[in-house]
Amino acid sequence: MGKKGKKEKKVKGAEKTAAKMEKKVSKRSKREEEDLEALIAEFQSLDAKKTQVVETACAPPSPRLNASLCAHPEKDELILFGGEFFNGKKTFLYNELYFCNIKKNSWVKADVPNPPPRRCAQQAVVVPQGGGQMWVFGGEFASPDGEQFYHYKDLWVLHLGTRTWEQVKAPGAPSGRSGHRMVLSKRQLLVFGGFHESTRDYIYYNDVHAFNLDTFTWSRLQPTGTGPCPRSACQMTPTSDGNGVIIYGGYSKARAKKDVDKGTIHSDMFLLRREGKEDQEKWTWTRVNPSGVKPPPRSGFSLAVGPGGRALLFGGVCDEEDEESLEGDFFNDLYFYDMNKNRWFPAQLKGNKSEKKKRRRGKKTEQMNETEEEKEEAQGPTEIIKEIVAEDGTVMTIKEVIPATQAEEDSEEEEEEEDEEVEEEAAAAAPSVEPCPRSNAMTTVKHGKLFLYGGMFEVGDRQFTLSDLYSLDLHKMEQWDVLVEMDPKTQEWLEESESEDEKEEGDAKGGDDEEDDEDEEESDDESEEDVDHPPVKPGEALTDYQARTEKYWMGLARANMGPDAKEKKVQKVGHAMAKVFFEDQE
Repeated sequence: MGKKGKKEKKVKGAEKTAAKMEKKVSKRSKREEEDLEALIAEFQSLDAKKTQVVETACAPPSPRLNASLCAHPEKDELILFGGEFFNGKKTFLYNELYFCNIKKNSWVKADVPNPPPRRCAQQAVVVPQGGGQMWVFGGEFASPDGEQFYHYKDLWVLHLGTRTWEQVKAPGAPSGRSGHRMVLSKRQLLVFGGFHESTRDYIYYNDVHAFNLDTFTWSRLQPTGTGPCPRSACQMTPTSDGNGVIIYGGYSKARAKKDVDKGTIHSDMFLLRREGKEDQEKWTWTRVNPSGVKPPPRSGFSLAVGPGGRALLFGGVCDEEDEESLEGDFFNDLYFYDMNKNRWFPAQLKGNKSEKKKRRRGKKTEQMNETEEEKEEAQGPTEIIKEIVAEDGTVMTIKEVIPATQAEEDSEEEEEEEDEEVEEEAAAAAPSVEPCPRSNAMTTVKHGKLFLYGGMFEVGDRQFTLSDLYSLDLHKMEQWDVLVEMDPKTQEWLEESESEDEKEEGDAKGGDDEEDDEDEEESDDESEEDVDHPPVKPGEALTDYQARTEKYWMGLARANMGPDAKEKKVQKVGHAMAKVFFEDQE
């Protein structure tokens, strides 16, 4: 037998070995699924005891993440379903149903007969017909030890008018998965991506399926063009005209080598667009390159659709992997994507206007207490003397007399500018209330307000699941309002961890004398004055300036902060430096 024959024999042998291993893994996975199905059946037997709808006023729901939070299409209510909680030893899954009255800030728990099995990481979409419906697809169930997973491929609808659950069984459904995304596009539910995981293997998807709400049928779309690679937990937003969806970001992992997986955080964007009539519709993938200030790469972010054709992205985590540990850098920032302009920009809160008015009134009261002599002096004409140096060195003196009325107007304008500066400084100095950094929180928009609930954050080996609720008026963009406060124990631990981080950062700086530090700061200030920063173009907006000069300011921030500073912090400092310079040029 020649070398070629030996090689072919080896290849065939390897293929047989791989096939045998695949069969073993498949059998193990099947046994695992059977065990989990038995556990799910036990929970369902408990749910079967519910024979009628019972609604009970209650406290806000317990901490959880990867739940579904939707806005009722007809009432001033939020709907919360499912989710998970990990207490450090055991994983809990939920199929509870809660309603929150956003006007009264009150909660009701609805015990509805025959609910979907307990799950998390499912997708839910509300539609207005029939008094309002909430459609739920997929998700996962985990064993109490968090080692085994069962992925659902069932489709449910909650009839909001009658408070009844119904399972819709239709052929051609997507395979079982979690971490997928589902949105409403005209009269179809579009499902994209997700993943399926067992103890031995995993797979990520990039397929697209459509469920027709008129015919109750599934179909798999076959778009042309190059679409996103397989991923889960991306941002999926319907376009304003309803003829397409935007896909942004997400997460996937792949086998780097034996028993070693490497995660990838995606930050690319695609448009999936529908063309033609319903009977002959065609779908096409197109790569999108948005402008503006893009969010730093992250996974586990929350998403929602706001007013004015803007998608929003909140929080998330960027995992920093090395050979020994996995550390997550959590975010609590908010970004908007304007679909009409194809542009990203960070949200900027304006602060509470009522507080500004109080400060303004206080300032005016002080000014009204001026003495009569000062008023009389101000009433007279104002004489202004200016000296101008000509090109040949000659000094010319110009005297100008301004009438009292004009002088008063000028002084009032100056006072108003001073008031605005004082207000801005006070707003910046005032302690702001905002959600703490987190990932996998639940978000939705109702009446132009963003509602943010729960999620999780971790430091080291400690993981904390949250149950706080915030709202933000997306029209006013003034401040976050706290509807449900963070658990006091969690808040105390968070403050302790933050103070420890600050102490560690202080210790890491070394034991330099305070005088040396002051001298260094002074020399740094002097050197910065001599540097020519990128100029601001006429009519250029702050966000455009930051995007155009981001590389320069991040380089300057990195030089000041050192090579060990985290990328996210360097970017924040760079943006802040650009903002200060931009405002100084106005």
